[in-house]
Amino acid sequence: MESNENNPPEKDETKCKVLIIGAGMAGLSAAYHLSKNGFNDYKLLEARKRVGGRIVQIKMGNEPVELGANWIHGVLGNPVYELAMQHGLVDIMQTPKPHKVIAATEKGKQVPFAILHEIYEAYLCFLKRCEEYFLSQYLPPEGIDSVGDHIKLEISLYLDKIQDSRERHLRELLFECLLKRETCICGCDDMREIDLLELGTYTELQGGNITLPEGYSSILEPVTKAIPSENLLLQHPVNLICWNLNKRNSIDNGNDSDDSDRTVVEETTNSRESSCEKTNHQYNIEVNCDNGKKFQAEHLICTMPLGVLKEHIDTLFQPPLPDYKREAVERLLFGTVDKILLEYERPFLNPGITEILLLWESDSDDPEGQDDLSKTWYKKIYSFSKITETIILGWISGKEAEYMETLPKETITDTCTTVLRKFLNDPFIPKPKNVVCTSWHSQPYTKGSYTAIAVGASQIDIECLAQPLYLDEEETRPAVLFAGEHTHSNFYSTVHGAYLTGRTAAQTILNEGTPQEMVLDCEDDADLSSWVQGISLE
Repeated sequence: MESNENNPPEKDETKCKVLIIGAGMAGLSAAYHLSKNGFNDYKLLEARKRVGGRIVQIKMGNEPVELGANWIHGVLGNPVYELAMQHGLVDIMQTPKPHKVIAATEKGKQVPFAILHEIYEAYLCFLKRCEEYFLSQYLPPEGIDSVGDHIKLEISLYLDKIQDSRERHLRELLFECLLKRETCICGCDDMREIDLLELGTYTELQGGNITLPEGYSSILEPVTKAIPSENLLLQHPVNLICWNLNKRNSIDNGNDSDDSDRTVVEETTNSRESSCEKTNHQYNIEVNCDNGKKFQAEHLICTMPLGVLKEHIDTLFQPPLPDYKREAVERLLFGTVDKILLEYERPFLNPGITEILLLWESDSDDPEGQDDLSKTWYKKIYSFSKITETIILGWISGKEAEYMETLPKETITDTCTTVLRKFLNDPFIPKPKNVVCTSWHSQPYTKGSYTAIAVGASQIDIECLAQPLYLDEEETRPAVLFAGEHTHSNFYSTVHGAYLTGRTAAQTILNEGTPQEMVLDCEDDADLSSWVQGISLE
């Protein structure tokens, strides 16, 4: 038998310099930028059988359909748009299709377009006023602390000027529909959950919402192909993160200190300490997976969604995260927004119509029944819109979306057919041949859709989540970094927010305490996001 004495020892695949948890856009971005800078001593652990996280595409018939992220939000300064342009994923010659929206009542009556336009413009003004509180010197009316309460007050004042009761009622229904739409945009159950003074923290990039010809998921390929295949490990759900194996004093940048911006946190122990094996001085991080594998590293980038952190915050980290992080996780909102996709054998909607707003009447005759989701869940669907001539999309949010996730497909099929027949006043609308519903709340590796700032929370909570964890005062690079849309204080809830936080985490790892030049993602193009990031664009 040939001797192995002269052969170099095989590299231990369970040990590396950097561990990245989660192969959504934040984790992929971190891995992508590490590899682009010639750093490949890392492992990317993903719980699912696929990469992409909340970016996922399926086929309905021959059509690609996005179950998660749909649009690139903005152009100028958006690194995702720049990446798509660099790799030829954007059709710059594409002419936007006309978008014709109609609004219909439960009796199948179409609202005159002039009224729809009037209410939409008024609603945008109300929303803009809510956003202005963040930067303004004046305060809202006493007792008004949520976006929902403020807009309701504005609506009440607006409707008081209309004398005709039918005209006033019709406009009230339109406002209610737009508020339901806003819950899907913000990611909440009710706009009364969203903090009024913090709404303006979200920065909207110029350029509108952009779709890619091959779907949003096409953005994953150019990012993933830069990551060595041996560095990406699928089906590795993480259940425990031990982040201070050498039992040094950990420090917390989120609190004030007389001597330093890093406050020493006394080490605590609990019953789970035995799950973390003490290792040599090189590795401070150990990660345990459901499949029994353990990985050790010097640094960790955690990109788990806020919903997963909320679900497992008490058991996931050893030692536990500092209180300021745990409190931020608790205060921030991680709501549910789901899609209902209906596929038909043949077109049935008017070719000139792209979206139908549903003006639901309130159940004033049965106030107790309003809390019975089995009777009312579908009234949270604010519209049905065309994806193609034979695929229709309905949006639903909040507790109604969570309830919908529990229903059998046949119930959803029958309910949506009844709704369409009622609002379009057409009893012959066919049943769909296929129905696909997302289940973001039920998914164990998301537990919701995206982040919002709830009443009582603030932008500071997002900044607290983003703070890295150091082990002592002398450390130039942190032991644990956090990335994901929930850690970007201006672009939370977006893919480009996740991408930027992953890039920042990679940059922190690469820069050993001193600023260094970093290779960015656009090889031949100027990376506008590197200087626009954080700038509020009016």
